[in-house]
Amino acid sequence: MITRQLVIGIVLLLGFQSQSLAQSTANRDTMSKVLGRAQVMTTGAFFDRILKHHPIARQAALFTENARQELRVARGAFDPKLEADFATKEFKNDRYYRNLNSVLKVPAWIGELKGGYEQNLGMQVNPEVRTPNSGLAYAGISMPLPISQGFWIDERRATLQQAKLFGQIAEAERVKEINKLLLSAAKEYWAWYFAWNEYAMIREAHQLADVRYQAVKERVAQGDLAPIDSVDAQTALQDRTVQLGQAEVVLANVRMRLSNYLWDEDEIPLEIAEGVVPAEFDTKQPILGEAILADLLQQARQQHPELRKLTGKIGQLEMEERYRRDLLKPAIRVEYNLLSAAPVPVREVDMAFLRNNYKFGASLSFPLFLRKERGKLQQTIIKLKQHTFERTQTGREIENSVRAVYNELKTTEQLLGVQQSVVENYRLLRDGEMQKFDNGESSLFLINSREAKLIEAQVKMIALRSKYEQQKAELRWAAGALNLEDLK
Repeated sequence: MITRQLVIGIVLLLGFQSQSLAQSTANRDTMSKVLGRAQVMTTGAFFDRILKHHPIARQAALFTENARQELRVARGAFDPKLEADFATKEFKNDRYYRNLNSVLKVPAWIGELKGGYEQNLGMQVNPEVRTPNSGLAYAGISMPLPISQGFWIDERRATLQQAKLFGQIAEAERVKEINKLLLSAAKEYWAWYFAWNEYAMIREAHQLADVRYQAVKERVAQGDLAPIDSVDAQTALQDRTVQLGQAEVVLANVRMRLSNYLWDEDEIPLEIAEGVVPAEFDTKQPILGEAILADLLQQARQQHPELRKLTGKIGQLEMEERYRRDLLKPAIRVEYNLLSAAPVPVREVDMAFLRNNYKFGASLSFPLFLRKERGKLQQTIIKLKQHTFERTQTGREIENSVRAVYNELKTTEQLLGVQQSVVENYRLLRDGEMQKFDNGESSLFLINSREAKLIEAQVKMIALRSKYEQQKAELRWAAGALNLEDLK
């Protein structure tokens, strides 16, 4: 009888020591024992897959591609253009006219170059446009004067510069969408970390409660313990069973939400297998200090997507204002074309040739009241002021947001240290209660109570670690500097 009770006591004691070891070394080996052979999904592999295959990440890349096409459209205003027009009329054997006009226009940064060939024949052709039978070739230039609108800037050049700034806006929008996706994924990943570790702890506690219950029942049957002790052990086991069921549901739901971020290269959604587990919390990571806060604030001022978008829009409006001011000038345009009925060698082109073979023209246009132009200019100035004010306010809000998240992060960092001390204290109390039980000075009820407090403290520790990693990602996101390296 003594030998059998001794064996049961050793089994019970080994169960307590096994739990102490499992809960005091929250590492990957211990967790693998809970779920069997496990494959660790590191944060680097998780976020790398998101950036490569997630539909929103792919969609964000289209912002940049759309900006490239917008720039191509703007550059199209400078494309050479070939035009040709032919018309002829004959009636009762009389040729009224035969008109052929072809021209190649090459837009220049200022003005336009053009060259062409025209042939206008027939008895009804206006003598003003009649050409020799062989036709007439011409080459010339059309451009505004320096004192008129269109010389320093025109619609084509303004649109091109705005398209280049649109690329900056599109890139900022892409970064904004990627940052938003990565922040959401980071929060779900560390929610998974918490759910999995909570489940692992409760499952180990459930297994230990089952071993303890079986041992207590045997000792009650042998008369070594009072029957009430078996009721206490059974109640603890039932309570752990309920907790385990709840933890399983939470883990399954979190795993399902996390699967929303996983896709393969063929845009097929992936599921997280039960054997896949999250990475461990890095207890040796450096503490965030004021220097890091200052660096993040500087990055926020220079690189935050919202500020970059507003800066790009302000640049576009400044270009629009410059163009609108140019429209207040009179439109004076001159055109000169050199004419030739046949190819002329360059050596024969002299001043006499230029004086006798040319076509010259000039045009002037100027609205007397400029109401439309002045109204458009004032509207542009108003929009520019609105965006400038918005950028100032947005910058202020971003800086305060970064500081607020940093303060929360530092508080969580301090609480982690305190909670670690709380866990160690509860472990000492539990171990001390076990020693008193071995000496016959305590009860199973007190051990279960101490053990429940220890588990609760360890769960709080895991929750704080999860919250800390989520806040780290949120801090980088608030500064607009979230990238893959920050999340690993």
